[in-house]
Order: sequence, then structure tokens, then C-alpha cells
Amino acid sequence: MTTTDGVVKAKQSLPARIAARAGGGVMRVFLVLVGLFWLLPTFGLLLSSLRGPADISASGWWKVFSAPAQLTFDNYSRLLDNEAITDSLLSSVLITVPATLLVVVIGSLAGYAFAWMDFPGRDWWFIAVVALLVVPVQVALVPVSKLFGWVGIFETTIGVIVFHVAFGLPFAIFLLRNFFAEIPRELLEAARLDGAGEIRLFTRVVMPLGGPAIASLGIFQFLWVWNDMLVALIFADSESAPITVALQRQVRQFGNNIDVLAPGAFVSMIIPLAVFFAFQRQFVTGVMAGAVK
Repeated sequence: MTTTDGVVKAKQSLPARIAARAGGGVMRVFLVLVGLFWLLPTFGLLLSSLRGPADISASGWWKVFSAPAQLTFDNYSRLLDNEAITDSLLSSVLITVPATLLVVVIGSLAGYAFAWMDFPGRDWWFIAVVALLVVPVQVALVPVSKLFGWVGIFETTIGVIVFHVAFGLPFAIFLLRNFFAEIPRELLEAARLDGAGEIRLFTRVVMPLGGPAIASLGIFQFLWVWNDMLVALIFADSESAPITVALQRQVRQFGNNIDVLAPGAFVSMIIPLAVFFAFQRQFVTGVMAGAVK
């Protein structure tokens, strides 16, 4: 197709023209509607957690728009008085924070070593790490249970942390090694010429440049450990059980104990959401870092 000024313009296909016309304001409105749709269950859970048990059993959460007097904080008061829930929240923090920090620290050190340090069998060791990515958690439950029982950390907080760290490290090393390998070699060589050793090079050059990838890894690990129930059901006892297991036991013990389950589920969900939104910018930067060179 030729324009009036003689410039030849390629003819766009029908999908390309539709995509071009759908961009801009129309696409933004569509994405906002999709986001609101995905947030609807969260909003419904929040309103349910603010209603009494009788109101929850009688009608749906949308009833509050016609009867706002139903909203009350009594459920959260009873939740704070429930020692099983409060202790499980503390256990979730004691499990998730160390498991996340250990994976980030050890994964960063190993990723740097695989990317920029020469040692015997480096490539073969990295292939072994990549191979561990396909090992499902269920395969290791029985042998690791026997090992933890022999060591003496079965049904303890330490055992749950060790299991999460062990299964989080392969992905952490794989992710950070690939990210660190994209750092220009000239930058590292210049730092070495200035007298920087490996430790100083790692802390002063690699870690600041790898901030987005490290933040992304931290978010992934935090969400995985916080929301986990399978590992905690097997390797934690009643005193070290996290919030996911505590809520499951509330359902099993008290049936439809919605006045405790609704606020407990909302609190369990809002904490990882807060962590995600706090590091949202670093997360998006880390995910997109390898897309464009």
C-alpha cells in the first residue's frame, strides 16, 4: 500500500489491525475489569469475615450492601482469642522467614559461583542442580521422613525449614545463575583490577545488580512456603504447625466454623499479598530482566 507522499507502507493483517484498535483506553478498561474480577473473591472473603455466623449462614456476603449493620469486628476478636490460630501465625512466620532468607543467601552465593567462578566439574554440578528441578516433592516425603527421624528433627520447625530450603535451592540457583551470567564481564574485571576480592565483588557489584532477580526469588519462595500445607502436615507437629494446617484442623474439628475460618483465611491471605505488593516493582523488573538484552 502506497501513501500520498510516496512512502510504501506494509499492509497489516486483520489480527494486527484488531490489536492496534483494541489498544489504548479500551485495553486498559478491559484489564481493569479483569483485575476487579480476580479480586472479587478476596473482597467477598473480607466481607464474610466481618459478618456474624448467623448472617453468613442466612445469606451471601453481598447482603451487606443492603444491610451494612451486619459488619462487625467480633470475628477478629474471637480469632485473636483463639490460641491455636495465633500460635500457628507465629509458626508460619518462624518457618517462612528463615526458609526464604536461607534460600536467597545460599542461592545467591551458589549462583555467583556457577556463573563466574571456575572449579572442577562446575558444568556437571550445574546440570545436576537443573535435574533436581523436576524432582516432585511427593517422591521425597517418605525417605526424608526417615532421615529426619534418624537425625531427630522430625515434627519440628527446623525440619520443615530444612525441607523447604532443600527444595527451594535448585530453582534459586538456576534463576540467579542465569541472571548473574548476564552481568558484563568487563565490569567484574574492572572491579578485580581495583583490588576487589571475590567476597567484595559479590557484595558490592553482583548483589546490587541482581537485586530485581533476588527480590523475585524471595517473593516466589515466601509465597510457596507460606501457602504450603502438604509439607507442614507431614513434618510439623501440633505445636509447630503453620496457619494453613491450623485452618484445616479447624474445619475438621468444628465443622463449618466460619466465624473463625473466614477471618483466619483472610489474615493468612493478606500477609503474602502485602509482601507481593511491597516488592511489586522489583518483582516485575526481575521477571522481565531476561526478556531484553
